[in-house]
Amino acid sequence: MLVRGADAVTLTIAMATSYRRFDDVSGDPVAATQATLDRLRGRSFARVAADATDAHRRLFRRVSIDLGRSAAADLPTDKRIAASPTQDDPALAALYFQYGRYLLISSSRPGGQPANLQGLWNDSLNPPWGSKYTINVNTEMNYWPAETTHLGECVTPLVDMVRDLAVTGARTAATMYGARGWVAHHNTDLWRASAPIDGAQFGLWPTGGAWLCTHLWDHYDYGRDRAFLTSIYPLMAGAARFFLDTLQPEPKTGYLVTNPSMSPENPHGHGGTLCAGPTMDMAILRDLFGQTIAAAQILNVDVGFVTELEAARSRLAPYQVGRQGQLQEWREDWDADAPEQDHRHVSHLYGLYPSHQISVEDTPDLAAAARRTLEIRGDRATGWATAWRITLWARLRDGDHAHRILGYLLGPDHGYPNMFDAHPPFQIDGNFGGTAGIVEMLLYSRGDVIDLLPALPSAWPEGRVTGLRARGRCGVDLAWRDERLTRVTLHPDMDGQRTIRLGSRRATVSLKAGRALMLEDGDFA
Repeated sequence: MLVRGADAVTLTIAMATSYRRFDDVSGDPVAATQATLDRLRGRSFARVAADATDAHRRLFRRVSIDLGRSAAADLPTDKRIAASPTQDDPALAALYFQYGRYLLISSSRPGGQPANLQGLWNDSLNPPWGSKYTINVNTEMNYWPAETTHLGECVTPLVDMVRDLAVTGARTAATMYGARGWVAHHNTDLWRASAPIDGAQFGLWPTGGAWLCTHLWDHYDYGRDRAFLTSIYPLMAGAARFFLDTLQPEPKTGYLVTNPSMSPENPHGHGGTLCAGPTMDMAILRDLFGQTIAAAQILNVDVGFVTELEAARSRLAPYQVGRQGQLQEWREDWDADAPEQDHRHVSHLYGLYPSHQISVEDTPDLAAAARRTLEIRGDRATGWATAWRITLWARLRDGDHAHRILGYLLGPDHGYPNMFDAHPPFQIDGNFGGTAGIVEMLLYSRGDVIDLLPALPSAWPEGRVTGLRARGRCGVDLAWRDERLTRVTLHPDMDGQRTIRLGSRRATVSLKAGRALMLEDGDFA
């Protein structure tokens, strides 16, 4: 191209393929690109850029955060990353929090695909792990911060993918298992593959679709939109039906277990990875069945099905504490025999985070076992696994330990100069998991209970955050000084009673939609 006599040149580039959805490639890429060019005709670059910025800003500016000043704030970002493991830099943590939100806004919007292993920033024809969706933790982690950081719209592509997987997964359930409902294993892609892939160590794990369904429930629980619940209930029920057909009674105990399965990617030292009833499976199904029951009762449907689910849920194999005092990863006490004691996955701690089955308050013995597991596993892992450990220590109410691990995540071992997460190589789930971990230190909600500053680290003695979201359509603004709450303002979008907890103290409040309510430290007893 040769241009003469011009001060500036604007190139408009449009691209398209024949892809419409996973089962339809009948699109006309020429017509699609022409339509894009037609929409842009007559619009300046400045106008297009301004529109894109405005659309992004509407989401991004919902939340603000200040974790304190940093002496290093004027240094280049790469220098701050290099110093992170040894230098306190609260402003870098705040930047990382917002960077995760920025990345999710940019890579997961309604009408597009979900954020994959690289979000959408893949520069290779043969990217790591195919730039697909690993649904034994990585895809789920991408969406851990979405609801709490006021980006519920960004979950829409994930919901759409689950709708697709229910179609392909029904074929896999019928063909491979002779079962009703639908199933997805550890990996999927643009074509919504649902059958096992790769070796048995990775692929023969049947609860990937079930885990994704818990994100559907979370999206409902934050927004309490009955119409949305009606639309996703068949997906949840279908996933649950598959396991009603395939769970098997354990010969010695009669407990129901998945079989065959595995604890994702972790060999147990007794002949490989395959096993029956790994702890993670039982925890995921406890959530899936419980949430499906709750959805059916809210919608007043399927009384007989609810009875079946309640009976099966009561027979799911329970948590066990092993000889090291750890939460067992498998039905047998194999943890000490596993060849990788510091394995990156902590799948058996799903019940602590992202689930709510284990807590310091309600199940102290299991929480102590989870803590022992983390001590054995260690704080160092791959990028995304480091992020998961942050959330887990925060749920154990140990903010200083969570903050120490955050320093590793922000450091040069797991942070590229542009702050992309280093697995290594680049994998975006660690960015999103890090954002979720920071939220967990500041805010936690379950049902109609909201915990304020549950794991505030001593490194952040003063700060404020606005625009976070709690379950039940409630916005939360927080401010604190000298490690004590100074003010919380609740912004409810629906009426209801909430229990607000501040450490061991609490306040019970009645909220009215559209009417902000402010509480101070002295309001808690």
